[in-house]
Amino acid sequence: PDLVEDMMEQVLYLDMGMAERATEDLRIDCVRFWEDMAYRSGPLISPDMFRKFMLPRYRKITDFLRGRGVEVFHVDSDGNVNELIPLWLEVGINFPWPLEVAAGTDAIALRKEYGSELVLSGNIDKRAFLDGKEAIRKEVMSKVPYLLESGAYFPCLDHAVPPDVSLEDFRYYINLLLEIGGREKLPE
Repeated sequence: PDLVEDMMEQVLYLDMGMAERATEDLRIDCVRFWEDMAYRSGPLISPDMFRKFMLPRYRKITDFLRGRGVEVFHVDSDGNVNELIPLWLEVGINFPWPLEVAAGTDAIALRKEYGSELVLSGNIDKRAFLDGKEAIRKEVMSKVPYLLESGAYFPCLDHAVPPDVSLEDFRYYINLLLEIGGREKLPE
């Protein structure tokens, strides 16, 4: 535990130094953390360990940055982050991504539980792209209209676009999002 505390303090020291320097000259809208704190069935460490080792450091940096005008704190973590979301919210981290479907994360359930407290992005199952346009349409239409209407949602895949997705299917996906948003489709 002493080594973990020391490592966490070193990371905080580096992060605070960068935050202090960056906020001297810049207005920052969003700060991004990259943690990958979970895998398919839940967090990599227990919520108690997260609370002990990470929360105090998160609180110091988010309090500092909030005092400098930052309102959006984004965290990139794969896996099932459902147990971590309340802990992140406790210190102001309000934008989890990618909301991985294969790990059981459900953006609609999160919106219903947390309302506008969370900014959401992702949760479009990348695996739907393996099954063609109808599967893409079904996946997108099952989530995106509701989430867009509820606000604070950025539609995107629940991770990187798989390399075997055809350009044609990806264009179809983009045009479907544009259609839902009332925008003009991409030119052919």
